[in-house]
Amino acid sequence: MRYNLVASALVAASMMCGVLAQSGADCAESGGNWYCQAVQKIAYSGFGKSGQYKKVTNMYPSCQQSDQSYSGPLSPFDEEVSMHFRGPMVINQVAVYTPSSSSSKAKARRTVHERRHGHAGFHKRNKEIREMQERQIGATVTATINGETVHWINEYGGPGGSPSTSAAAASTPSSAAGSGDAGFIGAAVDSVEAAAAPTTSSSADSATSSSSTASTPVASGDWVRSAYYKQDSQTAQGMVFLNNMGGSASGVFDNTYGNSLAYASPDGSSAASSPQVSNGTLDSNKEVIIFSDQKCNGDCGYVRDGTVAYHGFDGAEKLFLFEFSMPDDGTTGWNMNMPSGWFLNAQIPRTAQYASCSCWESGCGEFDWCEVLDSGNTKCKSTWHGNTPGGSSDYFDRPTSAPIKMAVLMTPSGINVQKLDDSQDFGTSMSKATINQLSSTSSESDGEKLLTTLFALGS
Repeated sequence: MRYNLVASALVAASMMCGVLAQSGADCAESGGNWYCQAVQKIAYSGFGKSGQYKKVTNMYPSCQQSDQSYSGPLSPFDEEVSMHFRGPMVINQVAVYTPSSSSSKAKARRTVHERRHGHAGFHKRNKEIREMQERQIGATVTATINGETVHWINEYGGPGGSPSTSAAAASTPSSAAGSGDAGFIGAAVDSVEAAAAPTTSSSADSATSSSSTASTPVASGDWVRSAYYKQDSQTAQGMVFLNNMGGSASGVFDNTYGNSLAYASPDGSSAASSPQVSNGTLDSNKEVIIFSDQKCNGDCGYVRDGTVAYHGFDGAEKLFLFEFSMPDDGTTGWNMNMPSGWFLNAQIPRTAQYASCSCWESGCGEFDWCEVLDSGNTKCKSTWHGNTPGGSSDYFDRPTSAPIKMAVLMTPSGINVQKLDDSQDFGTSMSKATINQLSSTSSESDGEKLLTTLFALGS
């Protein structure tokens, strides 16, 4: 989304022949870009080719970069990414999911004495399990109880806590669990492990508020929600809202690189001094950026001095769900009435999103999943800017009057963008069946035909 008008026009023109062959639709040029047909799903393949980009290693007194090699499926977008939105837009919900099996895990371990002499192990393990539950509120817990493996989202807050219903009791086999948490602790537990819990910003660190975490068991193969935003309840978990307006309330400004990242005000129109929950409404040409709520602490690579720096969303498998609308506000001019949703390699905004000192030009990755390319257009394109750039000239209808739900699934097979049914839930986990459906390149979805575009990036 940096040089969107020029770059996207060139990409669309260069890919016309391939898109025409795929869609079989009549295509027409409008506003310097080509459009073929409205679709419900676009599936991109051809990522993961080996290559290099220029990684920023310093910005002062001048921009310094070094070669960063990458390889493997989805690379370089298997690295951390940040979510970006530009108005006019109303953002109702955002959710991020990752496979539960790929989360970092903490395992209850016995002492050397207990491993050698198992007689004290049972009671000790009960204590470890309880302590781990208190530490890992919101974690995905996997336990083997009486020989049966079960999963649940942990809600136990320890003595004095107020879980509404014991997650353990709801998910353990009836033969293992008694009443409430005590039934779980008294069961024959063979092993237990907990995935790192999705974090919720505390009131001391931000103004984000937490929503209740459901006690729904997480089945094998399900994905777990790690971040969530809901506009009407002002819920924000596992994420922080930033913009490129550093230099006043937070972040920095200089005459070489301009504004750095800053905490965003609720409407995104200015900087804030601390994390705020977005009100979900962006005016034309106002932008907001979503990172995870994990602050960089010398572990994000180089970041611009004085900027607000957080980790992005990492991994070769990640799912993003969005509920949003793009009202037509009638404005004209540079970037006006041109709403967009896109992802960047998170290194880009942490250095300089709108200046030359970043890895963008060398191909570290940008994916525009729903982008209006000229003022007032009612068609949303998608384009990959990276190692092998390309984009489909098929499009999604712009949701001007009512919100729609869409998914962006990133896996080793590629990136799939799909319009979802209005009934799609943004719950604490996503079923394996849903993930399989989203990752499919078939035109079938729950028995219904989807108009689907398959787009292979060039070599």
